[in-house]
Amino acid sequence: MAAAARLALRARPLARPNPGVAALVVHEGRVIARGWTQAGGRPHAEAEALAGLDPQVLAEATLYVTLEPCAHQSERGPACADLIVAARPARVVIGQIDPDPRTAGQGIARLEASGIAVSLLEDAASAASLAGFLTRQRHGRPWVTLKLAMSLDGCIALADGTSRWITGEAARAHVHALRAQNDAILVGGGTWRADSPRLDVRLPGLEDRSPRRVVLTRGAAPADGVTAIPAPGAIAGLAGVQYLYVEGGAETAAAFLAGDLVDELHLYTAPILIGDGRRALGALGLANLADAHGRWQLTERRQLGSDSFASYLRTRNS
Repeated sequence: MAAAARLALRARPLARPNPGVAALVVHEGRVIARGWTQAGGRPHAEAEALAGLDPQVLAEATLYVTLEPCAHQSERGPACADLIVAARPARVVIGQIDPDPRTAGQGIARLEASGIAVSLLEDAASAASLAGFLTRQRHGRPWVTLKLAMSLDGCIALADGTSRWITGEAARAHVHALRAQNDAILVGGGTWRADSPRLDVRLPGLEDRSPRRVVLTRGAAPADGVTAIPAPGAIAGLAGVQYLYVEGGAETAAAFLAGDLVDELHLYTAPILIGDGRRALGALGLANLADAHGRWQLTERRQLGSDSFASYLRTRNS
């Protein structure tokens, strides 16, 4: 399942508005087929993985899929639960139940009713690969990643606002690769007015993966092709956005953190000292230092040239 979850990254974000799902077919300990949700949401991962397999081999194989096979019919293709029933693998291992009420357990029930053995894992790897979809379904908003690039002493710019470049080329390339995995990218109105950021992907071969641009401002959209929202909570209304990447602006970053809307925190730290510069964050409204503890869990740390990168997940009960 961990391998399938990793494969699901290939579907993100091109599968939108569908979730990025992946499937593997395993026979006698060997992966014999694989698939992931294709651009625009079809074909689904299961259809890709099962296509053209020998029925006799499949009858002895196990299908691993990160999300419960859909049970509802669509004008764009058949229900995956029906495809699997027709293909008749010996066993299906599912990472997560689909919270979409059109499926929500019905896909599993259909497989079991046909005599196919089903195992539900509800594992961390498949959940992480579906974070945007699950957050949208359960909480009505996209999965939010906040990115901060700062000096050793926590500054994001000189006192006059100069911020190019805090980090080096390797770190900036890493940011662009992550931008390509998100549906939309957001900055504050002050950052937009001061820097006129392009907010695109400038890696060879990935230029067409540039996310939708969003600006946090009470005014009108500052440019064609840019969406304006008046408050962090308005991200719920960003139709089709499962993954939102927040960049730029200490006050914007603080507003998302104070609203407890950040699910993942990406920190890029350059080995420089700025001193009297602009801080990475504005006020968070903390009244007690104890409230700052226990909120973030380190999940990744790596070196990017002379800069360091660390990723943290917000610890939540649900």
